Amino acid sequence: MSIIEETENKEQYMELLLIGDEQEDMITKYLSRGRLFVMQDDEKVLAVCVVKDEGNGRLEIKNIAVSPDSQRKGYGRKMLSFIENKFSGSFRSLFLGTGDSPLTVPFYESCGFRRSGVIKNFFIDNYDHPIIEAGVQLCDMICFEKELPDNYGTVSEGITEI
Repeated sequence: MSIIEETENKEQYMELLLIGDEQEDMITKYLSRGRLFVMQDDEKVLAVCVVKDEGNGRLEIKNIAVSPDSQRKGYGRKMLSFIENKFSGSFRSLFLGTGDSPLTVPFYESCGFRRSGVIKNFFIDNYDHPIIEAGVQLCDMICFEKELPDNYGTVSEGITEI
């Protein structure tokens, strides 16, 4: 299994990115400015993650998605661990926003993220259709943050074996 940074043809991963963010034009806005990491085993894509430097030592996870047949096998957690390791020492913290869902909130909390705020009506104001997850319409965005240790990271580029 390896994780590579994809710098060309990022749109080829749109189908998988749509698992993490249901609206293509929202993905397009951050995909060109973000860094895309792809986890694969042989030729099979297991997971993707897009991160973006938001300044002031903060790195935002814009999208993280695991292929449906690879879910609940630890790949999302491994991808987050990779991102933390790669960018520790270069960034002070990771942050992300997600819907108030019983599927995602416990996952991020179990990965050491802490709630840091709420953006009221984010999903209602920014999406052209209702976003339903686990039978619940998402309204507010729950913001999470995790401090990164100074001495944990690597600055390796290209392919990283995990």
